[in-house]
Formats: sequence, C-alpha cells, structure tokens
Amino acid sequence: MNAIRCLPLALALALLVGGSASAQDKGALNPKPLPPLANPDDPKTPAKELFGRRDKPAALPANSIGGYAKGCVAGATAIPVDGDTWQVMRLSRNRNWGHPQLIELLKKLSARVPQVNGWPGLLVGDISQPRGGPMITGHASHQIGLDADVWLTPMPTRHLTRTEREEMSATDMVREDLLDIDPKVWTPQHTALIRTAAKEPEVARIFVNPAIKKALCREAGDDRSWLTKVRPMFGHNYHFHIRIACPQGDGECADQEPPPSGDGCGAELAQWFTPKMLHPKPGKPRPPMTMAQLPAECRRVLASP
Repeated sequence: MNAIRCLPLALALALLVGGSASAQDKGALNPKPLPPLANPDDPKTPAKELFGRRDKPAALPANSIGGYAKGCVAGATAIPVDGDTWQVMRLSRNRNWGHPQLIELLKKLSARVPQVNGWPGLLVGDISQPRGGPMITGHASHQIGLDADVWLTPMPTRHLTRTEREEMSATDMVREDLLDIDPKVWTPQHTALIRTAAKEPEVARIFVNPAIKKALCREAGDDRSWLTKVRPMFGHNYHFHIRIACPQGDGECADQEPPPSGDGCGAELAQWFTPKMLHPKPGKPRPPMTMAQLPAECRRVLASP
C-alpha cells in the first residue's frame, strides 16, 4: 500500500496538497514563451496549460478563489524582484505573484529579519502564477496566491546577478540519512526565523522537512505555542513554505481545518521517520486537473483582460 494511504486522513491530505518545486532546480536565463495551444477550449485541456500561459494578473479585485490546491487568484500583486530586505529568485518562472495580503506579509517579515536573526534579508522563491491555478511544473498547492516559499539561505549583502538568481542552489538543511538536520549548515538563526514567521497572526501553516521540525522541537524552548503551525512535509529541505489563511471578505476562498492542537513533536512526528515514509513506493501519477475541476469563477479569472 502506498505510504500516503497508511497515514491518518489529515496527514494524507497534507501530503497531497503540499507538493513543492525544488529550490535548487535551475531556472532559464533566456526563457522561451510556451507555444500556443492547438485547441485551448477543449474540455480535456489541462488547466495548468491554460494558467501557465497567462503572464499578467487578472484585472479584477483581489480575491483568492477555491482551495490551496484547487483554485485561482484574481487581482494578484507581484512582489518587486528587489527590496531593501529581500531578493526574488528564479525570475524566469514568473511566480512572484500573490494576494496583496501575502505580499505585504512577506515585505513585513523580511524587514524584521535583520533584528530577528542578523541576516540581511530573505531570498523569496515561488509564490504563485499571475492568475494562480495549477502549475505546469512543481507545486500542487500555491494556486490561490496565499502560499510562498522562502529559502533557508540568507540573502547576501550584495545584489545577486540574473545568472545567480537562476542557477545558484539553496542549501540542503537535511542530513543524508534524512533523520535529522545537517549540523554543518543548520543554525539558531534558522529557528529564530521560522519561529518569527509562525507567530505572525495571518500565518495558518508553515511546512518544513520532518527533520527540520525535529530540530525546531528540540530548540523551541519553553514557548512552544508556535510549533502547532509548523507542519512536517517532505520536499522542504531547502526552503520553508508559508501559508496564510483566507483573507477576510474572500467568500470563495476555502481555508484548511486548523492544525491539530499541541506542538506536534511526539508520535505524530515520529511516524515521518518510518521506512515506509522515508522511502515510499512510487505512486501512480494523477491525471492533470481540468477547468471543470476548478471553481467556476476561475473561468472568469482566466478570461479576464
């Protein structure tokens, strides 16, 4: 049986929606536009092919529509590629778009970083496509503009070149045997940063590799309330994933259930280190999502100027 099916339902769902593009995957210095689709109105056309060809946001009021792994976003805002305390990576992906509330949170969090842990700032990875929706490569979630990846590599004091932004790798924080963090690269500054992000009221969840969660459990100290939001998820060795709750007033946005109570550092975490979880058998790929599987309002978002 596939390892995902052996988990409680909440964890199984988390695995399915928390998929992640690798922060170390290189981008393209001279990205080529995707070729036109022969029949974009065919109901069988994967939604990712349609949303992946929209390079500008929908000219509609900001609105997150649907769920984190089945939806879209209207009126998205791009975080500028450079800020005083952040730099955006993998510019060729054009995934620095999000709901305005998420973009403001990233700016606010990055401004606090020098005082929180002494880093000059943050390297920001994938957020969402201009109109959200499924992506041609990478993530299962990041569809409604409320998810963002932040590298676990400090922003340097200098301005990164375009080549560096496309080709430099983030740092793998996990030991080769996957059972714990690599002490050569993991630092108290990482704990301080994730703690600060988790304490932001808008943040609903933070996804990290289970080995990183284990380290945070050890290093949390007496204040452990924030650990509830930090959820173990494979694929997050190089970055942590911030997810905010549905913005107030976005009536078509579907929040997740709140995380289980407690710090999540006991039996719940231990099961991530079983052989079945660490070395699962490959599952059968799911067929790509079509527009019929997304909320009806996503058709308007896709067609909007």
